[in-house]
Amino acid sequence: MKKIFDFKAIWQYLHSNQKIILLRVGTFLFVVWMLFDDYGIAKRVRMEAEQRSLLDRLKKEEQKMVDNEQRIVHAREPDSIEKAARERYNFRKPGETLFIIRGE
Repeated sequence: MKKIFDFKAIWQYLHSNQKIILLRVGTFLFVVWMLFDDYGIAKRVRMEAEQRSLLDRLKKEEQKMVDNEQRIVHAREPDSIEKAARERYNFRKPGETLFIIRGE
């Protein structure tokens, strides 16, 4: 009957190659530590992706603010009032036909 694990041979291999095995185990532990520590690479990648998404969101919100400021500046102009009434409240002039097209 053949043994699956020959513990004596494994022990001899470990005993004769102590430095190589210690170096491999140390390297493995270092790599795991660098990847998954609190300041590791995996967390850094996640944080950079979150930062990019937050910067995109910030740009969109700043553009909304600029648009609202422009709308406030031009709020008292008659053309602006008419445009807002037509777009938001579906107002129309007498004799006009109103077509409402809603996008999905």
